[in-house]
Amino acid sequence: MARLNVNGRVRQHDAEPDTPLLWVLREQIGLTGTKYGCGVAQCGSCTVHIDGAPVRSCALPVSAVQPGQKITTIEGLSAKGDHPLQKAWVRNDVPQCGYCQSGMLMAAAALLKNKPRPTDADIDAAITNICRCGTFNRVRAAIKEAAGMTTTARLDIIHIERRQA
Repeated sequence: MARLNVNGRVRQHDAEPDTPLLWVLREQIGLTGTKYGCGVAQCGSCTVHIDGAPVRSCALPVSAVQPGQKITTIEGLSAKGDHPLQKAWVRNDVPQCGYCQSGMLMAAAALLKNKPRPTDADIDAAITNICRCGTFNRVRAAIKEAAGMTTTARLDIIHIERRQA
């Protein structure tokens, strides 16, 4: 049995060393918030943090996670769903289908940890996740709100204006 530190808890698994971390998290540990999208580390639905850095878990063999490294999944971002990004996501109506959102949130959390007041260029560089619904403008607005760079009231006005148009 091998061990992983996931969301602050040591978890055991018996996966083969070349098994992608995503499948260990989902199938052996039971954390299904991290999603499978493309399987080649392009879409970002599978983004988790390893020692705070965003990683695409679908293409990372579990053996690449070193002893002592800390893995954080969407379930570990906030136990109650009250992380500032999660709140901003809801207030900005970011998800449509929602499939990519856990990976998008994890990428955004890593961005704000490293750049608490990101520019549009910073957001574009860090959020390379693919959203088939095209909610990228809402993602940017939610990241800026979580960073304290905009207010919900202004965003509500923007949403009302869009709905009336």
